[in-house]
Amino acid sequence: MDIKQLITFMRAADLLNFTQTAQELNFAQSSVTAQIKALESELGAPLFERLGKRLTLTEAGRQFREYAARMIQLSEEAKIAVQGDDFQSGTLIIGAQESMCTYRLPPLLQEFKARFPRVKLIFKPAHSDASAREQLHSGQLDAAFILDGSRPPESLTIKLLIQEQLLMVASPQHPLLAHDELTPLHFARETLLLTENGCSYRTLLEDYFREAGVNPVNKLEFVSIEAIKQCVIANLGIALLPAMAVRKDLEEERMKELPWNNQAAPLFIQLAWHKDKWISPPLKAFIELAEHQLAVKTDRPAVNSPENPLR
Repeated sequence: MDIKQLITFMRAADLLNFTQTAQELNFAQSSVTAQIKALESELGAPLFERLGKRLTLTEAGRQFREYAARMIQLSEEAKIAVQGDDFQSGTLIIGAQESMCTYRLPPLLQEFKARFPRVKLIFKPAHSDASAREQLHSGQLDAAFILDGSRPPESLTIKLLIQEQLLMVASPQHPLLAHDELTPLHFARETLLLTENGCSYRTLLEDYFREAGVNPVNKLEFVSIEAIKQCVIANLGIALLPAMAVRKDLEEERMKELPWNNQAAPLFIQLAWHKDKWISPPLKAFIELAEHQLAVKTDRPAVNSPENPLR
């Protein structure tokens, strides 16, 4: 097996579509099929199977995926080792939620690309912290931004960056704004605008109601924070969102913050990578820039500051 075959397999395992894999890698589809068949012949086991029109990984494919990721990584390490520390090209695959990509990362990316113009950055959506952790464990991501409580890192190295404030928001016309403080019962008949299942702040909100014995029945689920914001502005429901996503809307009075009593443990923006991950010069620079940018480009104290001594 060669590196080209391994890269083709990894993209096909991500996309589960040979046509899209061929388009991304600029191959003919027949070439992708031939490379996968050559791997399967060498390994003596099928890596993919078709269930109707759906392509899936076999158990052998899932197992081989981790080894393929490690072999590709070793290949990159070898190139850098023989070409010296000045070799500053390659690819970084970073996982991040939509809100991070939209509101936190543009200044970081601008500075990173200025320093490493030959490094290709690929951002993959991490709709939940669980999926990001799984992709870090399997080698699909070099690093990932997660929004979670402070907890043991397991097999990951985790840098706490900043505490993220969560706000309950509604349209300026919403009747709940007449209250000085809201309890869970106030929300029982309200329409909740929710992010996807598994999202850290959706989980926090659901735990809040569960502990209070309240079960709101009117729920709408979205894959986009921007869609949720537009529905809040249109007075179609209320939502719990990161302050970074709604700050401008609050300043321009398109929405208002509701006075809810949140007693949950704080959430932190964190940068995580596998503890066995080899830290290439570009990845090292990305981690350092993330720590610097997210420590100074926020109106909240960094987690290792005297005002917020969590490390």
